[in-house]
Amino acid sequence: MKEKVHATPCGDIHYWMNEGHRDGGYTLVFLPGLTADHRLFDKQVEYFSDRYTVLVWDAPGHGASWPFELGFSLMDKAGWLGEILEEEGVREPVAIGQSMGGYVGQAFIERFPGRLKGFVSIDSAPLQRRYVTAAEIWLLKRMEPVYRWYPWRALLKSGTNGCAVSGYGRELMHDIMMVYDGDKERYARLSGHGFRMLADAMEADLPYQIDCPALLICGERDQAGSTKRYNKAWHETSGIDIRWIKDAGHNSNTDQPELVDRIIEDFLGSIRQGQA
Repeated sequence: MKEKVHATPCGDIHYWMNEGHRDGGYTLVFLPGLTADHRLFDKQVEYFSDRYTVLVWDAPGHGASWPFELGFSLMDKAGWLGEILEEEGVREPVAIGQSMGGYVGQAFIERFPGRLKGFVSIDSAPLQRRYVTAAEIWLLKRMEPVYRWYPWRALLKSGTNGCAVSGYGRELMHDIMMVYDGDKERYARLSGHGFRMLADAMEADLPYQIDCPALLICGERDQAGSTKRYNKAWHETSGIDIRWIKDAGHNSNTDQPELVDRIIEDFLGSIRQGQA
């Protein structure tokens, strides 16, 4: 995987791509969740990179994509992703987003209709306004003071154990969170901005209609907010296929990577056959 940089008015976005021809045709675009970086998808990159073109980024403000001005919107984020895909000549992207990454994928579909060949949501939720309550949006806009108030050790423990249930998943999340060790203010600002950005996107009340083959993946032990409730409603309302992952939390792709990889691979095959 080769590290590359995309310049924006707010800062530089770092991303990684494998080089050389791949027979898979599709470019798998992995989008990590809030406060996580590209390492969240290490197992998926390892599994798919010998057959597909793979792209994974450190989202704006995350990991190597720091410093970054935290005044952008979810649509801005989707726009920068579109610029990267255009620069790289990506013609058949499949977005695979975990948590906040899934929201980025939906914003991308809204901004660039017909552009994605497929969309996989991993422990994310729908962007449509009808799925969330006014109280939930109110809370999303006020999370930064909560993170500022919590002691760092408590945040580190909850962020590690609350996102994953496996040894590998928890160790990885701990390593990712240690990027913010000694700079809790950055962690609080980044988290607060992410949740406000999400609330604003929901309040915009845009259609956010999925216009490509799609798949929902959710851990049976996901305890992050109301993720499981959202996914049940999303599946029932939209008819999008959902796969529940046993013994997996909010980062189900790190708790059960082999199973999630196979599910994604089967989904890609169904797109190719026109069955998804």
